[in-house]
Amino acid sequence: MKIFGDWKFLLMVCLTLGLAPFFPEPHILGKIKWIAGGAVGMQPLDWFDAIFHGTPWLLMIGFLIGKASQFRKQVKN
Repeated sequence: MKIFGDWKFLLMVCLTLGLAPFFPEPHILGKIKWIAGGAVGMQPLDWFDAIFHGTPWLLMIGFLIGKASQFRKQVKN
């Protein structure tokens, strides 16, 4: 979809949905720490929440990889 190719939209989604709620720490950071610590006690809703808040960041990473790939192709030609 064209909307996922717009870096401004992806950045806005990452900074809002990807980090909300912001206090006491960004939600996705808490989930990453929990998973890195062994995910002890995580329920299915916690896994869904981690995926929900992580998806914007994965989309942004995919977008940046795609743009870097396009740039490399242009430089080679």
